[in-house]
Amino acid sequence: MNAQKRHEIFSRLREHNPEPTTELNWSTPFELLAAVLLSAQATDVGVNKATAKLFPVANTPQAIIDLGIDGLKTHIKTIGLFNTKAENLMKTCHLLISCHGGEVPQTRQELEALPGVGRKTANVILNTAFGQPTIAVDTHIFRVSNRTGIAKGKDVVEVENKLMRHVPKEFRQDAHHWLILHGRYTCVARKPRCGSCVIEDLCEYKDKVEL
Repeated sequence: MNAQKRHEIFSRLREHNPEPTTELNWSTPFELLAAVLLSAQATDVGVNKATAKLFPVANTPQAIIDLGIDGLKTHIKTIGLFNTKAENLMKTCHLLISCHGGEVPQTRQELEALPGVGRKTANVILNTAFGQPTIAVDTHIFRVSNRTGIAKGKDVVEVENKLMRHVPKEFRQDAHHWLILHGRYTCVARKPRCGSCVIEDLCEYKDKVEL
């Protein structure tokens, strides 16, 4: 795919959704970090239901610690893998207090040193909470990038690196959100909704599905 076509793709995605953002509910960097930690193998809707009960009670590292591990599990037990996620979130809260003054760090290295925080989660925090032009490649973005031809790669790191090279700078800050939302609602896994896709004529997928 050439640069001109990529530019047109992101121009259309921006026109279709001028201010894209995460579908997780959050109001502080810590709330976003907690929500993303809880979102692995879970839906944003499910996480939002849990955090709607958790955050009014505890939405800071110290408040989570004060809640205790059993209290935390009670609030997030509707989310898959809640036991492991509770342990990771609690450990993260202790590290935020002891190493970062209770604040969420703003570097990849520091974020990835937190329990349960991998490259994808770090990218989400850096992009959404701190405005850094990172691209967190999840299953949706991996599929959309490869299927459309925007950035082809055999693994998420290769796709991320290609996206960072090939997405025009003016679109890089919001590219993550456009691609994930496109994959979640239009370029879905089993039967992409090509007939209602705003970039169908630019997409290089050879097995397009007409509605």
